[in-house]
Amino acid sequence: MKEYGLIGKKLGHSFSAEYFNSKFKSEGIDARYQLFEIPSIEGVSNLIDSLPDLEGLNVTIPFKKEILPYLDYLSPQASAIGAVNCVKIVRDGERNILTGHNTDATGFMEALLPLLTTDMSRALVLGQGGASLAVIYALKELGLEVTKVSRTPGDDVITYDRISKDVMQTHHLIINCTPLGMYPNIDASPAIPYQYINDKFLCFDLVYNPEFTEFMRLSAERGAKVSNGLKMLYNQADLAWQFWNNK
Repeated sequence: MKEYGLIGKKLGHSFSAEYFNSKFKSEGIDARYQLFEIPSIEGVSNLIDSLPDLEGLNVTIPFKKEILPYLDYLSPQASAIGAVNCVKIVRDGERNILTGHNTDATGFMEALLPLLTTDMSRALVLGQGGASLAVIYALKELGLEVTKVSRTPGDDVITYDRISKDVMQTHHLIINCTPLGMYPNIDASPAIPYQYINDKFLCFDLVYNPEFTEFMRLSAERGAKVSNGLKMLYNQADLAWQFWNNK
């Protein structure tokens, strides 16, 4: 039986196993998908060695950038983004050949496009983890300007306390790429000035568990269109399956 799985530090929030195992059952595929919580990325090699039927991994918080040194090859998109959420494993005798890909960017783009309006030319991207790199890549591919927001300032990054009324009025698309609000910490939300949000805004949360996050609630209360990351999850999962199977 072929095996696939997800690696991350805490995976109690994940719907990936349910999604893939339902797919396998409905399509008559002899495979199973498991969740593998590992305390650090150093554990990935032992995990792969211990499961000889493991052919593919998804990668989530906080390992999307940390996985890079363990890979033999990167797809062009993963290389351009600088983060990986999907690994294909090929066994060559006693050697494991690992190829990294990023399906987050296309998965996000396909989820976002139906929701975009013509006045959404600038985006605020909250968080600077591996998921944000894919989101920024996708936004730039769509021709949008991006302002990065993090707790730590940088040359092209502003901090949350620098999100002024003027910044909000010129950025009608806000994407939460942080884990704030993810189960079980469902009462948390990014510290942005929600009072400036109105019905011109789209507030997109990459978190999908819970399906209606605090970030979404606070934004919707002020008239914004909101979306969670569930459609993105399904999109990127299907793309990962294609990658693992050379489709």
